[in-house]
Amino acid sequence: MADILLIKTSSLGDVIHHMPALTEARAHRPAARFAWVVEEAFAPLVRLHPALDLAIPVAGRQWRLALHRPATWGDMARFRRALRARRFDEVIDSQGLFFKSALIARYARGRSHGYDAQSIKEPLASWCYDVRHRVEWNQHAIARNRALTAQALGYTPEGPADFGLNRASLAGPAGKPYGVLLHASARAAKEWPQENWRTLAAALGESIDLVVPYGTEAECERARRIASATARARVPERQPLDLVARLIAGASFAIGVDTGLLHFAAALGVPLVAIFTASEPGLTGPMGPGPIAVLGGRDAAPSVAEVMEALGRLRQPAGAPTRGRD
Repeated sequence: MADILLIKTSSLGDVIHHMPALTEARAHRPAARFAWVVEEAFAPLVRLHPALDLAIPVAGRQWRLALHRPATWGDMARFRRALRARRFDEVIDSQGLFFKSALIARYARGRSHGYDAQSIKEPLASWCYDVRHRVEWNQHAIARNRALTAQALGYTPEGPADFGLNRASLAGPAGKPYGVLLHASARAAKEWPQENWRTLAAALGESIDLVVPYGTEAECERARRIASATARARVPERQPLDLVARLIAGASFAIGVDTGLLHFAAALGVPLVAIFTASEPGLTGPMGPGPIAVLGGRDAAPSVAEVMEALGRLRQPAGAPTRGRD
């Protein structure tokens, strides 16, 4: 039985974009055991994937903020020893960053695979791999992850991306309909103006309940200000990602900026309006089995009216007539 280690540590969107590679790898290697090195905050989420046997948390973000502390170096040494305590047949780094992932691939015991110097963001990282693969740059991140994993394991990617997630089982019993507003992003440039969110919430609150989740204290304050625009919006308590995932799975729709949870909603097939303000969706935009409307782009934020119109189209019953332009 083969032991295969996948390395994709962060960010959340990148981790979700790697899930189809795991689904496909499991289909081609049904008897293999799959492990995944991932940032500890995201480990609960990847454990939801049925093809994964073991999530190996790494505290890379925490370490980078405290490299001056002896305790950090002790934690790093313990992680390395734990990683090397197990031997893998194949080690696949689809992150392609020297400090973030390639060194982990180098430390792991097993034949390591990664992008070659022409296919990788940090060419230095390619020197950490035993086997280097050429993967076309000009394609979606999901396709790159699938291509690298397939080359490493000896098969050809086929068919649409399958994230391996079951929305119905995650959502549980159906309850009162609600929508989710995913307003938060780690990059301020990707945010949509707060007043736009408040206007949107007030309009949507006339017909459906809303949930406005958050991850940090600053995001909590922002979520409360958005939710205050309507009596039908609530801000839930902060929860681990696996519980947030279940919240999103049960939603009637999601509206969000370019953030990891938006990509998770897309992966589940939740009807989705994606708001882009500082990045282009062509290479990293949301993909999934459900209806998706992508609005905006770099320096081209959509208006509230455009978001409302897009959501209306997504929620329109199949076969219903569409209104033509006047």
